[in-house]
Amino acid sequence: MHPLPQPRIEVSNGPFYRENYANSVQVRASLWDFFLSFGLISQTAPDAVQISNFQGVYLSPQQAKALLNVLQQHVSQYETAFGELKLEQQAPGGTVQ
Repeated sequence: MHPLPQPRIEVSNGPFYRENYANSVQVRASLWDFFLSFGLISQTAPDAVQISNFQGVYLSPQQAKALLNVLQQHVSQYETAFGELKLEQQAPGGTVQ
């Protein structure tokens, strides 16, 4: 049996494509999909933080797992080149302290 030839992949940006910076991503999961909500966090007072979401993206569970794998590869490469990334400790509900 001969392996199937690799398809030629062409990538283009559609008319609604945009790039933004996000320092916040919230994730919700259901049986059918994952929902990623991207936004910007700003501290409005010493005891107040505002999150302004600007984009939501639904992913199938399979695409979410593929994204997890790609991000893990890229984070590992980044850490190899620039050093380990340290995260702030998280409280038991997933909130950053």
